[in-house]
Amino acid sequence: MKAIRRFTVRTVLPESIAALGRLAGNLRWSWHQPTQQLFERLDPALWAKSHDPVALLGSFNREQLQALAADAALVEQIQALSADLDRYLSDDRWYQTLGEDAPSSIAYFSPEYGISSVLPQYSGGLGILAGDHLKAASDLGVPLIGVGLLYAAGYFKQSLSRDGWQQETYPVLDPDGLPLTLLREPDGTPAQVELPLPNERRLLAHIWRADVGRVPLLLLDSNVAGNDESARHITDRLYGGGGDHRLQQELLLGMGGVKALRIYERLTGTPAPEVFHTNEGHAGFLGVERIRELMDTGLNWYEAQAAGRANTVFTTHTPVPAGIDRFEKLQVEHFFRAGLAPNVPIEKILALGAENYDGGDPTKFNMAVMGLRLAQRANGVAKLHGVVSRGMFSGLFPGFDTQEVPIASVTNGVHVPTWVDARIAALAKAKFGTESVVARQWDKVYDVDDEEIWNLRRELRSTLIDDVRRRLRSSWKKRGATDAELAWTKNVLDPDVLTIGFARRVPTYKRLTLMLRDPARLKALLLHKEHPIQLVIAGKSHPADEQGKRMIQDLVRFTDDPAIRHRIVFLPNYDIAMARTLFPGCDVWLNNPLRPLEACGTSGMKAAINGGLNLSVLDGWWDEMYDGDNGWAIPTANPSTTSGTDSVVSPEDRDDIESAALYDLLENHVAPRFYGEATEGAAAVGPSAPVAPSDRLPHQWIAMIRHTLANLGPAVSAERMVEDYVRQLYTPACTAGRDARDADFAVARDFAAWIRRVRAAWPDVSVEHVDSLGVSDNPQIGDPLRVNAYVRLGKLNPSDVCVEVAHGQVGEGDELEQTGFDPLSFKEDLGEGRFLFCGEVVIDRSGSFGYTVRVLPLHDSMAGKAELGLVANAN
Repeated sequence: MKAIRRFTVRTVLPESIAALGRLAGNLRWSWHQPTQQLFERLDPALWAKSHDPVALLGSFNREQLQALAADAALVEQIQALSADLDRYLSDDRWYQTLGEDAPSSIAYFSPEYGISSVLPQYSGGLGILAGDHLKAASDLGVPLIGVGLLYAAGYFKQSLSRDGWQQETYPVLDPDGLPLTLLREPDGTPAQVELPLPNERRLLAHIWRADVGRVPLLLLDSNVAGNDESARHITDRLYGGGGDHRLQQELLLGMGGVKALRIYERLTGTPAPEVFHTNEGHAGFLGVERIRELMDTGLNWYEAQAAGRANTVFTTHTPVPAGIDRFEKLQVEHFFRAGLAPNVPIEKILALGAENYDGGDPTKFNMAVMGLRLAQRANGVAKLHGVVSRGMFSGLFPGFDTQEVPIASVTNGVHVPTWVDARIAALAKAKFGTESVVARQWDKVYDVDDEEIWNLRRELRSTLIDDVRRRLRSSWKKRGATDAELAWTKNVLDPDVLTIGFARRVPTYKRLTLMLRDPARLKALLLHKEHPIQLVIAGKSHPADEQGKRMIQDLVRFTDDPAIRHRIVFLPNYDIAMARTLFPGCDVWLNNPLRPLEACGTSGMKAAINGGLNLSVLDGWWDEMYDGDNGWAIPTANPSTTSGTDSVVSPEDRDDIESAALYDLLENHVAPRFYGEATEGAAAVGPSAPVAPSDRLPHQWIAMIRHTLANLGPAVSAERMVEDYVRQLYTPACTAGRDARDADFAVARDFAAWIRRVRAAWPDVSVEHVDSLGVSDNPQIGDPLRVNAYVRLGKLNPSDVCVEVAHGQVGEGDELEQTGFDPLSFKEDLGEGRFLFCGEVVIDRSGSFGYTVRVLPLHDSMAGKAELGLVANAN
């Protein structure tokens, strides 16, 4: 018989071990090894099965709990860890040293969070990054508040059919069985967010709180009794719907998220956020809700937008337009006419997401475009991604060179305590002291001898292989295989063979099957007599991506070949739990996306902090951090032309070229070095060159491991990333926000009025004439160039603008390259809106030298010269 209803009964813990509830309820346990060891001690078998403290405690009966409470040593350990958690939550940390300029509170909005496998609210890199951001903020003491949605089924669970086709299931989660607390009003009733919907409907949402160390994470849940059936399903699954369903999710995340923050502030006394961080465009509607709030205080649209933009940060994560959420403009209008922001002009809201630029679609509402227009500061997630993003959004800034588009870069990082294997952490503790890994003292790895490093790497590889065999057997059972057919799974992989990992989401641009371009050659590499390799592969395709599913099926069919299935496996249902053994256990992490379509790609970072080497296309983070001694770069074929010719390289030829390069690297460089043979061009790594191996250890490989840990370790840390956000974005945004609100929003009102005046007058702004003086017939480096610019400003004043000379090397089409800028000073009012600006430029290079003059808006409240997208260039 099946139950018609179910509910979760909370465990009541005896007083002496009551602190177990606190330790289980705060997700700090997910990266705090001593707390994990405590829960393992309670029941090693159950812990190994679930790694879920809430489920573990819920499995004990009263007699078992009484027995635990009577164990004096256990009680002492529990109390010590509870006291340690208290210190962690209350002591000053890095952020508390920054002084009053730092924000008192920061709101961080994201559609997904990858914190632990027990809270499956993530699909891939965006969510894992958000989870690591919260964890690192907690460790640093940054007063962050996370805001997201609680999905009833999270992301799908993946399995395979007998013929290798991806299958999806959506098991429903019970919030009462998760490390969550329902936010309640003083009278005990659930706190509730409400949004109006079309046709006089309404959307209600409860607010669940997860504690991520010091950081509260607020998750909105529409599965509440007051909603109709359709509204209850709005938060049913992550990225599971389209059209109205997806739009309503994003309205709830953005507008409902701000309302949830206000409720949380009221109930807890937490300071109102001084900075709002929009992690990708999904949460962009938070800016509209903040404008609504500000307009309710008496500001007009322009003033509210100026005040809201000042302290908003927008991070874009996608390098491809297809990755951006776009809705029909009429669809968005339909929802706002229901009264979502009753005092806000709907035409102004629609203009925020309008694609009113060359190549844009006037019928679409673009969430990333809205995010950029509602934030005074924006960034990509790697240096190369910043370059790509500036190109992708250059249409919003006509007249500016692409490199001037105001999108900066903060390269992603990974939360080291989460992703570094416990045995590497233990080695660091034994060799360098308790704080070595956290404090980034990675260079002390040079003091560890080769044999110890090599033995540890083999141990990590062996752990991965044990996990692979278990998961592979389980996968085949679900595919319909019998026990009699699966004896071979006991001998899959070899702990002494070079192990390469590849685990990603499976959109086509990540090229899961690039390794299959030449199946015979891949088989030869797998079965090589002296230098064999073995591959562990995982990844999920979006349920609607048929091409991605086909790639998975093609790969699975290849791995099913009895001749090679002991050397290559595909593991379904890639998640955090699998990653915890996969990253440490792989010797090499493979990544071969189409350059430059990888935003960052933090999976290779997780491998690096465990001593894995990277084998990757120069894309994302690897483009800026590859140094020749921490792995290998896969050469790329230019997607449009080959170097030095005009011939076009087709996508098929490009994949053939790059896969051949991959095979060559594996066969002639990677594998020989792993097995201890010198390779051409091998360089000494670290403080001393490796000696010739007399003990059969691959000393050059081990030297690369040391170099990777010492140099990439601190560079890829999420603590470094969050510190960058605080210094480069959060603190400046906080300062701008405080200034905008000072004296009853006087600065915001002035700035908004100035923007309106400048925009109205800008069509009349031009550079009429430019004179240059002082250049000899044979100019030399160091010679001065006197520039006089006659500028028409119309109704604007010289104080409203910056007039500058841009100069540099002249390239093809007379385009300036390596451009420098020098301001020109106001010299004379020529009457009728005409002005003379003068200045001097020093010729700083030989060869073809050129210059031009331009006019830009200038105001103290601007974050950068290109912020308004206005410029008048000399013809």
